[in-house]
Amino acid sequence: MKYSGMVFQMGIIILIGTWGGKKLDERLQTSKPYFTVGLALLSIVVALYVVLKDLIRRP
Repeated sequence: MKYSGMVFQMGIIILIGTWGGKKLDERLQTSKPYFTVGLALLSIVVALYVVLKDLIRRP
């Protein structure tokens, strides 16, 4: 139960990054989903950083 908040937090970070990339691709009319893939990968890295930071800090 104590880790369910971390899973939810990771999911939200990844969803926001992917959604933002999709919106950028639509706005800039790119031929391939470069921003979607790039921001999705970046958001995964950020989500892992946040969760690992919380895990290290918790006793």
